[in-house]
Parts: sequence; structure tokens; C-alpha cells
Amino acid sequence: MAAKRAETMEANRAKLIAAARKAFAEKGYAAASMDDLTAEVGLTRGALYHNFGDKRGLLAAVVNQIDAEMATRAQEMGAHSEDEWEGLMAEGVAYIEMALDPEVQRIVLLDGPAVLGDPSQWPTQNSCLQATRRTVERLMEQGIMKPMDAEAAARLLNGAALNAALWIAASDDPKDVLPKAIEAFRSLATGLLAKSM
Repeated sequence: MAAKRAETMEANRAKLIAAARKAFAEKGYAAASMDDLTAEVGLTRGALYHNFGDKRGLLAAVVNQIDAEMATRAQEMGAHSEDEWEGLMAEGVAYIEMALDPEVQRIVLLDGPAVLGDPSQWPTQNSCLQATRRTVERLMEQGIMKPMDAEAAARLLNGAALNAALWIAASDDPKDVLPKAIEAFRSLATGLLAKSM
């Protein structure tokens, strides 16, 4: 009985996240109606409040899901690189490029920070930071990056990619800003190398 109830709760949670993701992408956080959203999936507002506390909690769940998908996509791009440094650069560039995706742009980069606050404090950003720190430590051990505090370097690299993505999302012409952001990101990052590559 308890297992069945847990399955139902998880299914309801997944339905609400999927419906909210669609509504937030199409209408934006402020215009998305929780009554319409819950009715669309055949649930009550009570189910929303039970699972997420409120609309803000539902947005946090949607942002976490999308941000985790972004991290996975960026890591996959990095995995196809010929070496670890280029992999790290490919991950950063991939994250920046995702700012052109309308769903990412609206939910994660515009509404997310406006409602949830500083993205660098989000749980998914912290896991990205730790992965970047481990890569930076390996690159320093190999003599590819200058010796420095690994966490500081990881925070600056992640922060540069995140802020480039935020800039693109908020700009009047994201496609025009994208190459400028990528060029600046790569230029800043190369300053961390022990020697020019």
C-alpha cells in the first residue's frame, strides 16, 4: 500500500513538473496559471502544494530539472574533445550556447533568477562547480593550468559561462551576442593556462 502511494505521488509530481515546464516556457512564470496547470493534468491545487509548497517551489523543481539536463548536455559535449582542457572549454561553450534555447532562456536564465535568486546558489550549479573543480585539479596536476586555488578557478570559469548565458538571454539580439560571449569566455579561460596552447 505504501509503495503504491509513493508511486502515485511520484507520478503526480512528474505530471506537475511536465505541465509547469510547458506552461512556464510558453507563457512565462508570472502568466502561468496554477489552476489551468493542475486542471490540465487532472490534479488539484492541493496536489501542487503537497508536492512543491507553492508556485515558486514548482518553478524550482522545473529549473532543477532543466539545469541538470543542461549540465549533462555540456558534459557530453566535453567528452567528445581530444583532451581535458578542450573538454572543459567545450562544456563552457555548450552551456553558453544553450542560452539560445527558448525554454532554457525563459525558464532558467530569465524567470529562474528573477524568482529564485542567484543561480550560483542553486543545487545543480553546485554540482557543476564540484565537477569543474575536479577537472581543474587534474589539469593543474598535469601542468596544463597554472597552480592556483582550484575552487577559485572553478568558480570563475563557471561564473563566466553562467554570466555569459545570462547576458545572451537578456539581450535584444541573443544570436549577435553569442559569438562575442564565447570569444571572451575562451580568452579569459586561456589566461589560466600554464603556457599557450
